[in-house]
Amino acid sequence: MRCSWCKDDLLYIKYHDEEWGVPVLNDRKQFEFLVLESAQAGLSWITILRKRENYRKAYCDFDPSVVANFDEEKIEALLGDKGLIRNERKIRASINNAKKFLEIQKEFGSFCDYIWKFVQYKPINNLWTNETEVPAKTKLSEEISKDLKSRGFKFLGPTIIYSHLQATGLINDHIKDCFRYEQVKAL
Repeated sequence: MRCSWCKDDLLYIKYHDEEWGVPVLNDRKQFEFLVLESAQAGLSWITILRKRENYRKAYCDFDPSVVANFDEEKIEALLGDKGLIRNERKIRASINNAKKFLEIQKEFGSFCDYIWKFVQYKPINNLWTNETEVPAKTKLSEEISKDLKSRGFKFLGPTIIYSHLQATGLINDHIKDCFRYEQVKAL
């Protein structure tokens, strides 16, 4: 049994089975999810998964030091790229966030050290029995979002941050009966 949100879509199932909820201790992967979660706002996650490879190419494999230097010419190219979500606010936010991401790396040594401190470097394993119990945001996601906004990040509200925490394994929100719950919990 697996979480029902991935339905029968093979891309969703692969993402659920191999990636969602696995603790991410790599800054570039953290940055990738920040960009993708922000791009997803108002859209379905499957839309983003289908565009993910295009994002990897357009965003130089999510290297924040490269993205931070995207100029107006690059922004125009991104806005014209049909393989991306062509929302100017989201694209500009991703470039801004790359700059702020680098500032956090400088201050904390890594973005992972920054974000994992919010959970005392240990994933939160929720005990949901039904997906209707899973919140869209929590006090923790509100706290992290507020802190990121105070550091100049954009387009990263508490709901986006909660999705980020789930995706990067700071929070295990696989339902208890899902085969991945115990596997992810053991990581």
